Order: sequence, then C-alpha cells, then structure tokens
Amino acid sequence: MQYMLLIYGDEAKMNAATEVEDTGMSPDYHAFNQALIKAGAMRGGERLRPTSAATSVRVRDQKAVILDGPYADTQEQLGGYYLIEADDLDKALEWAKACPAAQFGTVEVRPIWPIRRQ
Repeated sequence: MQYMLLIYGDEAKMNAATEVEDTGMSPDYHAFNQALIKAGAMRGGERLRPTSAATSVRVRDQKAVILDGPYADTQEQLGGYYLIEADDLDKALEWAKACPAAQFGTVEVRPIWPIRRQ
C-alpha cells in the first residue's frame, strides 16, 4: 500500500538547513533517503519551494480566485513530501518516526486512495 508522508515545519528553519555538497540535502535527510531506497520503500518525494513562491487557486461561483504567496498564517508550513510503499500503517508510521522532520516539525501520514484509470 502507498502512503504519503507530508512534512510540516518552520519554513525559516527548513530553509536554513545545512546541505551536503554532493547531494544538496542535509546529512540526516540523505541517510533517510538512502534507507528508504535500500528498503525498496521509496516511490517519490521532493522538497517544496517556500510558501512565498506558492500560488493558490479557488473557484467560487464559477469564478477563479488566485492568491499569490501563503494563504494561511500557521506556525508550520508544508515543506516537502515522500511517497512510500509500506505493508501497513504501522510500517508507514515507523518511516515517519525515522524522518528527520519528526524531530522538529510534524510528519503527517496519509494512505493513498488510488485513482481508477480506465
């Protein structure tokens, strides 16, 4: 079964993270990524640009409302995600606990609801 690990944290701290020159990520994330890959659990994932680069779209009464930048003021922002394969929720939660973001922010675990393709 596939699960999405949604990484929420303080955007200023996430953007200030130290990078490893050859990988472009912190040593903790590099190790976590390698563990996911070695276990065959990695299906995808990316770090997101800051909320200042976001554009939100809402359609109300058939009219689109487009907002630049962050819409909601919250203490944690969505900073990235992993799409993983896990046998069950317990295994997905183990991966979430091992994610470096769990030490300073929140990792939300959500099962993927597959889209039927005809």
